[in-house]
Amino acid sequence: MTTPLDLRYLTETPELRDAFVLMRALRPHLVDSTAFTDQMARQFLQRYQLLGAWLDTELIGLIGFRTLENLLYGQFIYVDDLVVAESQRQNGIGAALLDAVRREATNTGCAHLVLDTGLHMPLAQRFYYREGLLAKGMHFVQPLQKEGTHHA
Repeated sequence: MTTPLDLRYLTETPELRDAFVLMRALRPHLVDSTAFTDQMARQFLQRYQLLGAWLDTELIGLIGFRTLENLLYGQFIYVDDLVVAESQRQNGIGAALLDAVRREATNTGCAHLVLDTGLHMPLAQRFYYREGLLAKGMHFVQPLQKEGTHHA
């Protein structure tokens, strides 16, 4: 890639609307841009941050993360979302986004970077292994609502 990558945080509604299209590649259940921006506003109140990668004026990558603390890891950064435009995969965009979040983690005193990925996503798993992340357990989920319903 010859053009430098521009990394910056998304906070305003118009840029979040632009992010909605890219985020749907990762989260296809998202169907309404207004509901997405409303949810982003709620997540921002929970210390969620959304970092975007631009190539010229095109948004080509997103990483959403938050700082958390628990008894297992102490203070850590949890990556909720990582997506790169299909046309830009294999160009180092995901690695650049992860590197930026790693720097954020070390600058804020976090000892770990943690994320989940689906068992059905072997390409993502290979990417994470290449990036130095190791599988340390399994993530268990029990739906408490009828499938397809989410809190707005």
